[in-house]
Amino acid sequence: MSENKEKLQRKLGPRQMNMIAIGGAIGTGLFVALGQSVGEAGPGGTLIAYGLVGIAVYFVMNALGEMSTHTPVPGAFETFGSRYVDESFGFMMGWNYWLCCAFTMGTELVASAIIMKFWFPESNSIMWSAIFLALILLLNLLSTKIYGESEFWFAGIKFVTIIIFLIVGILMIAGIINSPEAGFGNWTKGEAPFVGGGMATFSILMVAGFSFIGVEATAVAAGEAQNPDKTIPKAINNVFWRILIFYIGGIVVIGTLMPYDDPNLLAADIDNVAVSPFTLVFQHAGIKFAAHLMNAVILTSVLSCGNSTMYEASRILYSMSQQKRAPKVFGRLSKRHVPVLAVLLTSVISMMCFLTGPNGDSVVYTWLYNGTGLTGFITWLGVCYTHLRFRKAFQVQGHDLNELKFKARFYPFGTWFALIACIVVILGQAYWYVGFGEIDWQGLAIAFTGIPFALILWLAHKLSTKTKLIPYSEIVLKGGDEI
Repeated sequence: MSENKEKLQRKLGPRQMNMIAIGGAIGTGLFVALGQSVGEAGPGGTLIAYGLVGIAVYFVMNALGEMSTHTPVPGAFETFGSRYVDESFGFMMGWNYWLCCAFTMGTELVASAIIMKFWFPESNSIMWSAIFLALILLLNLLSTKIYGESEFWFAGIKFVTIIIFLIVGILMIAGIINSPEAGFGNWTKGEAPFVGGGMATFSILMVAGFSFIGVEATAVAAGEAQNPDKTIPKAINNVFWRILIFYIGGIVVIGTLMPYDDPNLLAADIDNVAVSPFTLVFQHAGIKFAAHLMNAVILTSVLSCGNSTMYEASRILYSMSQQKRAPKVFGRLSKRHVPVLAVLLTSVISMMCFLTGPNGDSVVYTWLYNGTGLTGFITWLGVCYTHLRFRKAFQVQGHDLNELKFKARFYPFGTWFALIACIVVILGQAYWYVGFGEIDWQGLAIAFTGIPFALILWLAHKLSTKTKLIPYSEIVLKGGDEI
């Protein structure tokens, strides 16, 4: 690769690429929200919801994998959107995703402060947020290789914890560890396995979708991956199956060992780690310090997500600056080939976490989480649409599919399935705010903030630049690291 200072270097190996996606997609959605899902929809309903979303994510990852191996560039979403749809679409995809990452950073910093309250209830939340922001900044500013290594170990802790949880759970179900043989009685107790009927299962689709958001980090990191032709497809396949097994395995263990009407399942929250389903299972297995262990693991998980999100945001901003869709200054690299100003700007936006005040405020956490949640689905939707146009252009221009280094499986069914699933999940968000009688207008407005924001970005750029949809015959399909 060129030694040009303005180029990112390919420092991320296969193991870092695997863990980057795992780090972004496994967090409180698994360790906390999974118990709430089982309590609301039962083990059967939760299994179906996570399975369906998992399949959709698999197809999104395949679409990203095909385009990323063909053109491995940093900030894949906005580059592909601009190249295969039009400049305004890429502009919207890039800024929308960057702002989501910056706000998500704030969410993770709020969460880290709430978690520290478990051990230090009288401490200052802003102090903890500042400490963890400084740590994440340090890891991202040193070098890409150091970032990859730190993310490898952060995600590794989660990986090992989940494996131990699944093994302990299986041994408990078999009656080998501190428990009579449980069997599968909890799957047929009361309304189980499908509690609340189809609407309850449908509502869990939203939770499942939010839990998987982050796997797209693999595509963002493609521009700095070693041997992307081999690394990216392998990472996509390995990461998807591991994540799906972790979530499906977790549902089976929790649904088997704990009845859906256990009040602890619905009470699980980020500021109440003592009733996390992981904590409860470990306690039943005789691990007395389970609450402290899981609080430490969840803290590591939150920092991992924050670390991964900071990386994604800075690379998206770097890519946009290279394509003249962001100020050029954000494309400048340090001697360690890190886009320093892009990292710093993301950090400034993430400082919204300090709005929580010195005592912490989980309401601000919820506001930040809900206000940016749909951005992930908008990104996935954009990826699917972009992939459909990419493939169509390939056909129109007379290319042979064997030219592709990685081909998306079950095309076009897979891409269409994922696209429709994203639309259903986006529109289905309204269920939370209108499906229980009185309409929560404020919650509805916050939840759908991402949609008008994306439309404003697209329309503003469209009106100012007069861009048009690129004809299939004029789409540039040349691969390679072109920025």
